[in-house]
Amino acid sequence: MKSYKLSDLSRTEVDSLKARPRIDFSSIFSVVQPIVDDVRTRGDAAVKDYTRRFDKVELDTIVETVNDLPDPVLDPAVQEAFDVAYSNIYAFHAAQKPVEKIVENMEGVRCKRVARCISSVGLYVPGGTAVLPSTALMLSVPAQIAGCKTIVLATPPAQDGSICKEVLYCAKKAGVTHILKAGGAQAISAMAWGSESCPKVEKIYGPGNQYVTAAKMILQNSEAMISIDMPAGPSEVLVIADKHASPVHIAADLLSQAEHGPDSQVVLVVAGEGVDVTAIEDEIDKQCNSLPRGAFASKALSHSFIVHARDMVEAIAFSNLYAPEHLIINVKDAEKWESFVENAGSVFLGEWTPESVGDYASGTNHVLPTYGYARMYSGVSLDSFLKYITVQSLTEEGLRKLGPYVATMAEIEGLDAHKRAVTLRLKDIEARQLSNLR
Repeated sequence: MKSYKLSDLSRTEVDSLKARPRIDFSSIFSVVQPIVDDVRTRGDAAVKDYTRRFDKVELDTIVETVNDLPDPVLDPAVQEAFDVAYSNIYAFHAAQKPVEKIVENMEGVRCKRVARCISSVGLYVPGGTAVLPSTALMLSVPAQIAGCKTIVLATPPAQDGSICKEVLYCAKKAGVTHILKAGGAQAISAMAWGSESCPKVEKIYGPGNQYVTAAKMILQNSEAMISIDMPAGPSEVLVIADKHASPVHIAADLLSQAEHGPDSQVVLVVAGEGVDVTAIEDEIDKQCNSLPRGAFASKALSHSFIVHARDMVEAIAFSNLYAPEHLIINVKDAEKWESFVENAGSVFLGEWTPESVGDYASGTNHVLPTYGYARMYSGVSLDSFLKYITVQSLTEEGLRKLGPYVATMAEIEGLDAHKRAVTLRLKDIEARQLSNLR
């Protein structure tokens, strides 16, 4: 891993460190666009063809109705782990339910905002280099709480065309209605356009590779009329560590994201003096060599780096510039630095809070903005599955008081029909009042 000392760098050099490994989206779009168009035209047949081509799987049907599938049998310890995760994720997201408030801005002028679920949603659960049933929970549980009526979960099939039993277990538990046995751009396209067997959805969520991300970006600007949770790139973590942090823990945390894939990026920010960087690097090598996915991690480490900060203030400032998907603050009295964090997908405070707990079972959501998008995007939450509608209701007295101001503003803007919609009512009110006086 390359090493930089912030105090030795110019502003431009520091700013350049926030750049992620470049993704050539122009070439990726040129690959994905024909798939998007083909699925729109040929529907199920196109999805079957791309699944045969990319996944080497022959499918008779691409969509299963979840209620028609038998309950999967899991090892008791595995089932208990997913049950605990479900309970914690459900509790954290259920606590996010909005409270409806009515505001009376003026006498007789009442306003409120009401929440309604997005009726039909598509959830993408990756299954290429690793099966991720945890993502099935992270996406389906808030959809279940929101009350989404149609929940389509897309995930690549196994070689025999079956669905990963852990993914199916999570899908059943969290109220998924359909499972699309496909991955990649073809799965995103099928959910966006709809097909003979796949319901069309209104919003698509979930992480994925560059082709999945490209498909989401293309389709949200197409006639498919869908929205997406966020543009997301490869997984990443930034660890801030001081002399009190264990080199073993630091190495493990960095590798937990590096093992996701060769395009992941991990950053270590050393805060202050006394940190044994050599011990950390030795521990990274030691642990990486023993990982089943060590080859992926090693490639990710090749474009990762270490930053030396003079103190925690400089360390946090760099982290806010970088805007990591995951931010681990492994320093003494970590909690006191929480209020200084401005840009991060999810934060992990203290020596006993590895990023892995958020990935699986603490209750927070692990579908988070990457690639610097934490500067302006939030991670998936209950709100991601809701839309908000404003409602106003005026009494006769309310319009009598507010109406003249509205009429004046409409006149200034030259919108006479707007003005008349108010003034005609005000005349009716005045006429009624005069009639009552007679």
